[in-house]
Amino acid sequence: MNRISLLFENDYCMVLDKPAGLAVQGGEGVGASLDSILNESFKTRPLLVHRLDRDTSGVILVAKNREAAALFSGIFREKLSGFNKQYIAVTAGIPDPPSGIIRLDLEIQGKNRKSETSYRLSASGRISATEFSLVELELGTGRMHQIRRHLMLINHPVLGDDKYGDFALNRELRKTFGLRRLLLHACRLVIPPLQPVLPEGLDAKAPAPDYFSPFLDLLDKK
Repeated sequence: MNRISLLFENDYCMVLDKPAGLAVQGGEGVGASLDSILNESFKTRPLLVHRLDRDTSGVILVAKNREAAALFSGIFREKLSGFNKQYIAVTAGIPDPPSGIIRLDLEIQGKNRKSETSYRLSASGRISATEFSLVELELGTGRMHQIRRHLMLINHPVLGDDKYGDFALNRELRKTFGLRRLLLHACRLVIPPLQPVLPEGLDAKAPAPDYFSPFLDLLDKK
């Protein structure tokens, strides 16, 4: 657990700051995973309530028993009033309009699925002739790689994305800034009061990892 920061813990759950590069679940070709690390650290196996991509860092909630997992899963599924899961991303270009909702179907296992991502431009900057943005995002649906795919489809891919990104730009940024990570981070999780697991609610925040810094330092705040 020494690589993983603990943001919150009670008798029902833990909220962790997952580092980029760590898979949430084990599987074929996966070495260490959050699932296996937690399994080794506790007498009973904590239960994953939601997922983050291997390359995405940030806030993730883990339940300590099945009853708590069922309650939390309901909150994530229904997105009740007061629930909020926020991401930040550094993207190529500057979105126009500066805020909106991306509603573009995504192919999932051979079928087109309705998908929705809200975004808001927070700041923008420039690297040589290349403009880039800090964007705040929220998911209306939870499709695989949804944020990355939606931003690619509106021509503002996440910097450092080696699957959906601008590969030539990524190579340039690797040379000039040493960029080797996806600049997508789950920065905040808000859950309203939920008896008995979170009687006072939750507002957990995780700062952006250090590899965001060269880009954040160049931003003009809006």
